[in-house]
Order: sequence, then structure tokens, then C-alpha cells
Amino acid sequence: MDAAYFRFYAELNDFAPPKKRQRTVVYPFQGPVSVKHMIEAAGIPHTEVELILANGQPVGFNYLVQDGDRISIYPAFATIDVSPVTQLRPPLPKPHRFILDNHLGRLARYLRLLGFDALYLNDTADDPELAQIAHDEGRILLTRDRGLLKRSLVTFGYCLRTKDSREQVTAVLHRYQLYNQITPWSRCLRCNGQLQPVKKETIMHRLAPKTKLYFHEFRICRGCNQIYWKGSHYGKLKSLITAAISDGNRKSQKSAPHLPGSE
Repeated sequence: MDAAYFRFYAELNDFAPPKKRQRTVVYPFQGPVSVKHMIEAAGIPHTEVELILANGQPVGFNYLVQDGDRISIYPAFATIDVSPVTQLRPPLPKPHRFILDNHLGRLARYLRLLGFDALYLNDTADDPELAQIAHDEGRILLTRDRGLLKRSLVTFGYCLRTKDSREQVTAVLHRYQLYNQITPWSRCLRCNGQLQPVKKETIMHRLAPKTKLYFHEFRICRGCNQIYWKGSHYGKLKSLITAAISDGNRKSQKSAPHLPGSE
């Protein structure tokens, strides 16, 4: 049986058993087999991989592993653009748009609060449908389910490592370097529609007496007509936005990852 030597770098080690982290691991195989297949057999979704070196040379997912190959696999780099070296997937469509699995409702709300297009279908979509929508609409699939990200239809995706919604926001901002794209109060928290200013007199009949008295600036969702104003919740949400930006910027200021050669 043939064998190849694999080394996974940086946060890709999150997916490996403790005994296989931060070291070269021998993987036996019976060829022909693609490097993508072997990476995912090791438990790492292809969406997490940004660069693959085979014996020091960049290769694509379809590279057929050879006996004795030394394979180095790297995650996305926040401060280094490796796309000129090799493209494992098409360029990520801009602006960034997301679709979240059925367990990430709070994260979807937070992303919308920051102004990002975050599609969340609650429990109305199963895994095949989520993968299909992500593929058809060029959306980034956010999930904690590795199996979902291994589906061949999924081109762009990110596997969240934590269950804490605020930590998830920070992770997404850092992963896709979204700090300069934050536009708070521009998305509907209910339906993901875009908000636009609305004159108070045109919605007066929908406002409670105290809201009419104390508030004068309003926004309305183009999709579901939900009305928003800076009520008692505003301070709490503003603090959340400030914390997310601060945490993300602090994380980004860490030193750039080192790009070693193949082992």
C-alpha cells in the first residue's frame, strides 16, 4: 500500500485528534486518490483549505497523491494573499453574503445587525437545500457541521469552532476581514431585508403613544415593513457592535501566519 506524509498548519489542527496536531502524519492510501479526498478523510472540510503544497509545489484539489509525497495544507491567511500561487476555488463574490444552518439563528441576527446579508431559514431547509442555495447564490455557508461543508456543492464555507454567538461574530469578521464593510442598522433583524429611512408621519398610525412622543427617526424594512427606531434596546446593541469590532481588530493585529515550506 502507498503512503503520503501530511502536515496541517495553524487552525486546521482544530479538526485533528490531539496526537496528530502540529506534526507530520503518515496516511496510507490505495491510488489513484485526490488530495481533496485525503484531506476530507482526515476530517477537514475542503472549505477550510486555502493552499496545498505537494513536495513544495502548489497543487489543486484534483491533484492525485503519489507514493512518498509530502503534502502541506494551509488555512486561509488573513494578511497574505496566496491566490496568485494557486486558486483552489473561484474568487469569493463581493459583497460577502452568508447562509447559516438551522442552529445559528442568533449569529444570523448579529450579522444582520452589523449590516451583512445573512440568510437564515430556521428549520425549513435541510442540508442538501442549504448546500444548493449556497452554491446557486454564491453564499458563504456558516455551520458547525463538518459533514455539511464537505458536500461537493459547497464552494465557500466556514466551520465555526465555538457555540458562543458573540465569539462566532468575531471569528467571521476576522476570517473574511469584514471590519471596513460593517454598516450597522441597515438590515432587518427579522427577515434580512434592507432598511431605509421613513418619515414619521407616514407610519404614525403604527406607533405606540410613547414611541410617537419620544422618538423621531425611523427606518423601515423594504421586505417585511418592520419598523425600527433607537429604543431601549439601542444601547445594548450598540455595545455589541463596538465589542465585535474591537475584538476583531485586536485579533487581526496579531502577527501574520508564517508560511513554511513543505516538511
